[in-house]
Amino acid sequence: MAPPPSGQHPLLPGDPYGGHGYLSGFISLLLRAEPYPPARYGALQPGGVLGVEGVCELAARLLFSAVEWAKGVPFFPELPLADQAALLRGGWSELFALNAAQAALPVHAGPLLAAAGLHAAPGAGAERVVAAMEQARLFQEQVEKLRALRVDAAEFACLKALALFSPDAAGLQEPARVAGLQERAQCALEEHERRQHPAQPARFGRLLLRLPGLRGLSAPGIQQLFFSRLVGKTPMETLVRDMLLAGAALAWPYGPVQ
Repeated sequence: MAPPPSGQHPLLPGDPYGGHGYLSGFISLLLRAEPYPPARYGALQPGGVLGVEGVCELAARLLFSAVEWAKGVPFFPELPLADQAALLRGGWSELFALNAAQAALPVHAGPLLAAAGLHAAPGAGAERVVAAMEQARLFQEQVEKLRALRVDAAEFACLKALALFSPDAAGLQEPARVAGLQERAQCALEEHERRQHPAQPARFGRLLLRLPGLRGLSAPGIQQLFFSRLVGKTPMETLVRDMLLAGAALAWPYGPVQ
């Protein structure tokens, strides 16, 4: 896929290439697929503690942004619709975690437990609370590891593409095609590291090693922590499928995402 004609898109912060070159042009397209600038989220309450409603709203926006981004990345729209849905079903939790790290989503146990309906809730068993706290700890641990690497916008874009284009996603009709797209994203990230971080030869490997940890996060645990107040028991796989098909017209349980 060739980059859009010059002048069609403004250069974005974090895009060091401006669409020039084969692999670097791929990164530029990944960056241009972002529906909102990350600063829009981080600026909501920098360094502060979000309340329950703030956690739910920001989580919803981050998930919506992840799906909208996926719909605009190179080659994703050309995949069979069934494969698009399969990739989002399998990768939504990793994409959400990467967006949360990029947007500096505040992760604090109190608001998360309240969002999950477990904080001081009558009948909330101690085991459920402890399990939810452990899920929150694991999520925060992965987010903090990404923050410690000071991941730039291009690296986040490549990591999200690697998470999205997983040839191991269940139900794929064209896994070889998806594997080729994942390999392209990996090569683009490797080239970016050579160009932008030549003094850190191990950085490419450290970034790749963050993906298994993200993949190991419990998707049901993330749903309980961030989305149970919004969607109840509706499976997240159903929600992301509806988001894929409906896009901006999706009616959330609490109102439209704007």
